[in-house]
Amino acid sequence: MSSPADASRSLLLTLGDPNGLGPELAVQLLSRHGRREPKQPLLMIGPEQALSLHLKQAGQERFWLPLADPSQLRECDPGLYLHSPPDLDGFSPKPGQADPEGGRAAGVSLDLACDLLTHGLAQGVVTCPLNKAMLMAAGFDFPGHTEFLAERAGLAQDEVCMHLCGDILRVSLVTTHPPLKDVPGLITRERVLRALRLTHAHVRQLGLQGPVAVCGLNPHAGESGKIGCEEIEVIIPAVQEALEQGIEAAGPFPADTVFHRAIQGEFSAVLAMYHDQGLGPLKLLHFGNAVNVTLGLPFVRTSVDHGTGYDIVGKGVAHVDSLAAALDLAARLLDNQGVAAGTAAHATRE
Repeated sequence: MSSPADASRSLLLTLGDPNGLGPELAVQLLSRHGRREPKQPLLMIGPEQALSLHLKQAGQERFWLPLADPSQLRECDPGLYLHSPPDLDGFSPKPGQADPEGGRAAGVSLDLACDLLTHGLAQGVVTCPLNKAMLMAAGFDFPGHTEFLAERAGLAQDEVCMHLCGDILRVSLVTTHPPLKDVPGLITRERVLRALRLTHAHVRQLGLQGPVAVCGLNPHAGESGKIGCEEIEVIIPAVQEALEQGIEAAGPFPADTVFHRAIQGEFSAVLAMYHDQGLGPLKLLHFGNAVNVTLGLPFVRTSVDHGTGYDIVGKGVAHVDSLAAALDLAARLLDNQGVAAGTAAHATRE
């Protein structure tokens, strides 16, 4: 059986909305010939019916071991497992359709994953896409994964940071999914400073150097107060406080030029003030292969950078690049945590 060190780095994979791309991508990536075996127990969570449907279409054999009691994950050897929640026993897949039952399946699976994470039975989770409207229609009142996970971890939404990354560009957000009209009021010194602190720690954990660049909220970063005062009153003080705390930060810079500078290697990451300011440039470069990371949680969480893709489910045209990258990054972050914990334990014994 696996050692305690291996068990402490167990990883979960929620299938998201089972009517979307999640099950298809899992089958395509994890069942294909020559795939890499996971170095830790990897537990998929979601209705087996959806996986089986795509497995049959792909002409593949079952590639997982069923795990009826997910609390046994700690005792599992490295490998692929599936827990199909009993609440989803009657689930009937409707591939490519937005349906509240798909939202309920996504919510039930994510809720169970949170239970396993908060009880220390797993240390990380990779999430396949869900449909926010169907999630809410099923009674889960959250606009997305980030907010769901934060609340279940006992954190306020502004205590976590949404971060998306590719091989070239890495972007964090001060705000996640509020209406654009609400963004200025949500840009506070505390939020900017917290996002800077979390982003700086993350890029350093990955061994990346260079400061985190900060976007202005307004065009031309406010142009010395002529096009808005948020930079002078909020963002500049947050950057200055970050520097005083030993956080390498720079800015605020105009958002129409800072991403070019980051791509040239001047910065380790960019902190954007709102969703489309940061994710437009990120997805222009990395659409389909970026990874979404939630910073600030007490466990590792990564995700694909795309949605449910109802319109292409079952057509064999979906790409697994983002899911593969999300699994790889989660495993890397768990390994880094293990190294850090081991170093700390050694220092304590010394």
